[in-house]
Amino acid sequence: MKPFGFSSFEYGGIKLGENDHDRLPDIRKTVLFHAPIQKVWEAVSTSEGIVAWFMPNDFKPEVGHKFTLQSPFGPSPCKVLELDPPYRLSFSWDSGWYVSFELKERDGKTEFTLTHSGWGKPDEIIPGPSETHSVIRNRMDYGWESIVNEKLRQVVEDE
Repeated sequence: MKPFGFSSFEYGGIKLGENDHDRLPDIRKTVLFHAPIQKVWEAVSTSEGIVAWFMPNDFKPEVGHKFTLQSPFGPSPCKVLELDPPYRLSFSWDSGWYVSFELKERDGKTEFTLTHSGWGKPDEIIPGPSETHSVIRNRMDYGWESIVNEKLRQVVEDE
């Protein structure tokens, strides 16, 4: 079935075609932090902030900036794709992944949504870790749950 009657369409800056229905779904994590939006934004949009809860990096909050995340599998090339302070940041990660952070102010608290998209077919092998998209996606889903709910929460909610 073609979405909206088109053979392809764009979603979050990613062009999806007819054969994308057999790809794995996005990972999405939404949490409510007891912290002001600016504090959460600083944690997710600065190199120092990202190091505190995620990975070493040379990130700069500039659209088009190429940066590297120092992942357990080695350096991972990234590029800032979208920046709308303090509401949205998205970047490409490695070959084919996209990560976005969306922030919404909620009565002095911050609703934070992380989306990790760009997954391939379940049995496709991902270079680097040399494992399937399905295996890596499951591992990342669990990892994001822990990272967002524990590490990032601790960084933004600590006084």
